[in-house]
Amino acid sequence: MNEPLEQLRKELQYEKTNRCVQCGYCLPVCPTYITMRKETHSPRGRINLVKMVGEGRITDLSVLEEPLNLCLGCRACETACPTGVEYGAILEASRAALARRKKFSVPVRLLRRTMFKKVFSSKRIMKFAGSMLWLYQKSGLQKAARVSGALEKLPYHLGVFTEAIPPLERGRIPVRIKARREKKYTVAFFTGCVMDAVFQRINRLSVLLLAEAGCDVIVVPGQTCCGALHAHAGEVEEARRLAKQNIAAFEKEDVDFVVNNAGGCGAILHEYGHLLGKEEEWKERAESFAAKSRDISQVLLACGGLKNLKPRSGERVTYQRSCHLTNVQKVVNEPLALLKSVPGIEFVEMEEAQMCCGSAGIYNIVHYNEAMDILDEKMKHTKATGASAVITTNPGCLLQMKLGIERENLSGSMRAVHLVEYLAEAAGIS
Repeated sequence: MNEPLEQLRKELQYEKTNRCVQCGYCLPVCPTYITMRKETHSPRGRINLVKMVGEGRITDLSVLEEPLNLCLGCRACETACPTGVEYGAILEASRAALARRKKFSVPVRLLRRTMFKKVFSSKRIMKFAGSMLWLYQKSGLQKAARVSGALEKLPYHLGVFTEAIPPLERGRIPVRIKARREKKYTVAFFTGCVMDAVFQRINRLSVLLLAEAGCDVIVVPGQTCCGALHAHAGEVEEARRLAKQNIAAFEKEDVDFVVNNAGGCGAILHEYGHLLGKEEEWKERAESFAAKSRDISQVLLACGGLKNLKPRSGERVTYQRSCHLTNVQKVVNEPLALLKSVPGIEFVEMEEAQMCCGSAGIYNIVHYNEAMDILDEKMKHTKATGASAVITTNPGCLLQMKLGIERENLSGSMRAVHLVEYLAEAAGIS
């Protein structure tokens, strides 16, 4: 075998493709296979393409681009797989190999460099963007843009998503807050980049709920973006840099857990050990950080849940599962247990509950039509529950489900809300 092919095999993590026996158990749980009905847009089809590249049977790597780009990365296939194929690792490695070789146009290269290396990783820029969006909502500009039709002219259907963003909140989250009842744990709170800029209210309520449950909470300075968007786009080196910055920041505090409230962020925090596993200096530190990483639902339940919740008699509720919370972090029962602890609600599980909603980071922006096809499938099952509240645990899911409710003309009878917001309502925390 020549050296270039050997190197390519290592980059693609070719050896991991050999665990796939092409059984097809992944097909019924793959959103893109369900909506597109193409073998190349199924997990086993994508793995087979990577395998053929690694074996030299395909020499043009551009063949991988569309199948890999149209993958949501929901990793439901990993949960369904009987042989333990590490699909996420194969996908991440293959996307990175493509990104290293692709000759982007100058505008696209500049945009990627700006967004991935300057914007998402900068608290200052992200907060400024959030403040501008808050001003846009508060000043009447949003109403004017809606009436004038300007929103329809924005690229990538951004006007649609702008309308789905809930009212923003500006202010300061307490940096340190003491437990409001018997202390159970000391935790550090991960604010994220988009969560901090756009969903600051959910972050603030998260800190207050943790304190209410019995946690001393520290919002660690120096933390940054989790790196998930970078890893998904093949910018793995930048994702590693952000991971190191976060690990170094959180190591300065002696805490029991590092708590997040976004399924997508939590997934990559959970996998920092994998991300930095080949760097001797960081491997052990990354694994230690990942071992402390928890979704907020896990910590609230570990504290014994929330007390004195107000009854919400007769409210029918369903739960939209975050793919990365379910398939990567393997957090399945905790959000449901917290939901069911709210007195008086009627919980209805939707059919195909594990199916992705089509958000997947920025997938619904860059692949709008494909994402809407997946969302329409999800909404069939959501509508059938007859629920008045759809609970989510990830910001992308929240916006996507809000959009789905609008597309189905259900905004008068159904709402989408983050689990943290719903629990805060029941706890009387505003």
